[in-house]
Amino acid sequence: MEPAKPDELSQEERAGLIAAAFQAKEKAYCRYSNFHVGAALLANNGTIIQGANIENASYGATICAERTALVKAVSEGINRFRGLAVVTDIPGPCSPCGVCRQFLREFCQKTMPVLLTVSMAKARS
Repeated sequence: MEPAKPDELSQEERAGLIAAAFQAKEKAYCRYSNFHVGAALLANNGTIIQGANIENASYGATICAERTALVKAVSEGINRFRGLAVVTDIPGPCSPCGVCRQFLREFCQKTMPVLLTVSMAKARS
């Protein structure tokens, strides 16, 4: 198999990121909206960092899955990334919010792949 180009992900990397995002989604704390979101971030060193949305009664204090993954990574000294996968419970893709987009722009290349994946359960319906 031919190696992926710098701004591309191999099929194995894509599959691994999507699977990790689904695993992360199961850890979401979303008692107010019941909207589960999982994210998986692929670092340049091959590490996959998972994140889930964490809600709070004060909606402004809620943190999205994408930012959870980024904050976990950066706080551990990982700050170069190759890809991101985001999954939810809705039947269509859900793109990152404006705050998450700003975080992504701060730490990721403009050309980094962002995989917006539909829910497996909803996709089969």
